[in-house]
Amino acid sequence: MSSKNKSTGVTRREFVKTVGLTGLAVAGAGVPGALAVPKKPAGETKAQAMPKRQLGKTGVQVSILNLGGMFDTINNQLLLKQAVKWGVTFWDTAESYSNSLSEVGYGRYFTRNPGSRQEIFVTTKLVPRGGNLTERLDKCLQRLKTDYVDLFYIHSIKGIDEMMAHKDWAAEMKKVGRFKYFGFSTHTNMADCLLGAAKLDWIDAVMMTYNFRVMDNRKMKEAVDACAQAGVGLVAMKTIASGPVTAKTSSPAVAKLADRFLERGFSTEQAKLQVLWENPHIASICSQMPNLTILSANVAAARDRTKMSREDFDNLRQYAQETMADYCAGCGHICLQATSGAVPVNEVLRCLMYHRNYGEWELARETFASLSAEMTQRLVDVDYTQAERLCPQGLAIGELMRQAQEILA
Repeated sequence: MSSKNKSTGVTRREFVKTVGLTGLAVAGAGVPGALAVPKKPAGETKAQAMPKRQLGKTGVQVSILNLGGMFDTINNQLLLKQAVKWGVTFWDTAESYSNSLSEVGYGRYFTRNPGSRQEIFVTTKLVPRGGNLTERLDKCLQRLKTDYVDLFYIHSIKGIDEMMAHKDWAAEMKKVGRFKYFGFSTHTNMADCLLGAAKLDWIDAVMMTYNFRVMDNRKMKEAVDACAQAGVGLVAMKTIASGPVTAKTSSPAVAKLADRFLERGFSTEQAKLQVLWENPHIASICSQMPNLTILSANVAAARDRTKMSREDFDNLRQYAQETMADYCAGCGHICLQATSGAVPVNEVLRCLMYHRNYGEWELARETFASLSAEMTQRLVDVDYTQAERLCPQGLAIGELMRQAQEILA
């Protein structure tokens, strides 16, 4: 745990103490991520040390760390090369990321590095809104400079019924070789979506919001187990569990948690990843890693063989309880029913999260703009009293909706 970085001469623990507690905005450009020096074996040219797990019934072994492409991949080609060198060979992107420029950046990497496409397990996603999935998928492949993606997701579903219209299309796309495996991503009603996926033998994998704040939920545990038994591969996202409320990086609760994990030799962010890897059903963790500081720290966490203790889990549970009103847990059906279908509250809060915690102002506004214009215009006119009363997290929904209208409209 205290091995020295050869270039700096500082121990990993010293690095965390110096950098990890000063806030992620400086080292991580406002993007959550772990902060520490990776252990790089001498003479390593490939990432033999990066663990891999099987992605459900696909039988494919993927790196347990998944490169999220929601950043400027075009101008970060050296980062992409380093990711491969360190064994992060599972790459994620989407049509909607940076107006499709994320896919362009990956495509540039494949063009500049002949043969690299075969090393990397690539996924992309499309939201069904707008239709023309085949034509849009072909454009994704053109931007990615590849004939196929390994895994394709229907992006950001809210209920499993949304998938039924895509069954035959997915079978056809597999047949003609556009993608090998098929699934969906979800930020909303995740447990219900997972339980539904476990009953559909044509769903190969799911990417879902999954983190220390939701993993102990009884229904979520049941859903993860059901998918594992059905052979549905699981990829966790939103693993740092940032919320729509402005991050309190200097609050007593944050400092207290950081001090506890510093004693164990790793940062809070690394701990948040490692508790998820303790669950063997999670094949990989998708993390946005837009700079080498975050990439190297997350690689270090993935390679670390230290087992998380019961006390580590208890510390995160306590922190989650103390800060629950900062985080939307994605149970969108509750707020939707409480507002008589007027406002998809959790979708609006996700936009605030992108803006405040990820520094993705453009994505936040684009996602907000994709919501119903009629809904966004009346956002502040809706009575959220019932939604606030029923919210398991105790969020100040009305005030957050007002802030979203001011910031994003």
